[in-house]
Amino acid sequence: MGSGPRLVAVYRGNYLQAQIVKGHLESEGVPALLQYEGAGLLYGVTVDGLGEARVMVPEDLAAEAQSIVADRSGEGTDEAPEGAPGGGSETEPEGPG
Repeated sequence: MGSGPRLVAVYRGNYLQAQIVKGHLESEGVPALLQYEGAGLLYGVTVDGLGEARVMVPEDLAAEAQSIVADRSGEGTDEAPEGAPGGGSETEPEGPG
């Protein structure tokens, strides 16, 4: 497998909102990528993780990214940043629970 940096999720939401968060992080100098299910794009739904998009950043920049996401979370988005009440946590394992 690759030896690149470990990525962690700092935001979960629908695809369009995740694109906005990703762009905001990149404008602040934090590299980010999206991880998403194609069903959300195809059907336009986000239910129980189906169609969910996650903004992923290198683990060593996660705290900075979470701060940036938290700062912008009051700017008209319904979704909660990772680690915030109502949001997930980058330390939670991905997969069936």
